[in-house]
Amino acid sequence: LGPGDDAAIIAARSGRQLVTIDSIVEGAHFNLAWGTPEQLGERALAINLSDIAAMGGAPSACVINLGIRPGLEVRFFERMYSGLAAAARRTGVDVVGGNVTKASELTITIALFGDAPRTPLRRDAARSGDRIYVTGTLGDAALGWRIAAGKIPARGLVRKYLVDRYLAPEPRLKAGSRLARIAPTPAAIDISDGLMQDLGHVLERSGAGAEIDARTIPVSSAYRVLMGDDLALALGGGEDYELLFCMRPGRSDRDLARMLGVRVTNIGAIIRKPARGPRVHIHGGGRMPEFSGWDHLRVSRS
Repeated sequence: LGPGDDAAIIAARSGRQLVTIDSIVEGAHFNLAWGTPEQLGERALAINLSDIAAMGGAPSACVINLGIRPGLEVRFFERMYSGLAAAARRTGVDVVGGNVTKASELTITIALFGDAPRTPLRRDAARSGDRIYVTGTLGDAALGWRIAAGKIPARGLVRKYLVDRYLAPEPRLKAGSRLARIAPTPAAIDISDGLMQDLGHVLERSGAGAEIDARTIPVSSAYRVLMGDDLALALGGGEDYELLFCMRPGRSDRDLARMLGVRVTNIGAIIRKPARGPRVHIHGGGRMPEFSGWDHLRVSRS
């Protein structure tokens, strides 16, 4: 049973379920002038889908809470839900209910359910000797946010590519599902708050340290045009929604890319937790980040 009653009724399925919830708030996470209502709806669901991908799961159903501020017309929400529905259809998600309330800023909160694989990907499975990999390229979304906000100038195809990477993240559902079939099961997390911060979550849960080669951090040609060798946003920018995973050595980047259906880059290795000092040692060139990632309680970004 879907929307219209006091609760949705979801048919029981074999195995375990995954549950995740995320909110995006106008002024903190998005600005309505930067994209279309359809893009906003798709993005709201995509960031939840990325959490399911990071566990190796398959999304199934969601409920949505809207905090609505004055000044928004019905047509805006029709378009926003059109984008959200398109993303739901592509990924097999049923929108089964929700809630609406008045708010001072537009807020979209989605609780998403998914089916867990036999052995879910987890943050606590990294072991000394594992290689550290990331999918796709890093820093594009953080750079796109700054371009849209008028903090960094850009024009033409470079601007469009980077802003689109912020507005339309691609959750790596297929890659996560395929990673969960590898034995021993890799450790994994999605890169939502920045590479260094999210890698730190894996290391903390796994009781380990890491060595990263900055020269291997994958960045796009558009990123290079604006940032050159400055890796600050690639290491600490956030909102890439790529996957970071740690697994035993033996497979090349090319083999993993073919297996997962997305670009894969080995950026370092898991080591034993250092007795003192930082958990992560970064080698190679480039300017290091002056901030460690997205802080959900900070008023604005740097």
